[in-house]
Amino acid sequence: KVFKRKHGADLSNDKRAIQKLRREAERAKRALSSQHQVRLEIDDLYNGVDFSETLTRARFEELCIDLFKRTLTPVHKVMEDSALKTSEIDEIVLVGGSTRIPKVQQLLKDFFNGK
Repeated sequence: KVFKRKHGADLSNDKRAIQKLRREAERAKRALSSQHQVRLEIDDLYNGVDFSETLTRARFEELCIDLFKRTLTPVHKVMEDSALKTSEIDEIVLVGGSTRIPKVQQLLKDFFNGK
């Protein structure tokens, strides 16, 4: 949407451009786990036009909040199936790349009352 707004070009049907965006978005996601902002840079994204944009952690979290909240669905299910209360959980072990995302950590911490 940012590229379209700035350059008037729709990238949604360009597989190469989408692939470049996904690769850079993955890099940005990883960087935002330890930094508060990151610069996205893609040379020749579309028709010779380069893409450059700053993404803050706050904006990333805003864009992805629905996905982050969905990560709690299996947690709710496990707690329900096991008939456990969050107060009965002593320790939480996070596994997987997305658990490094600070917002995911915060949502889990809130769910488990600060653990």
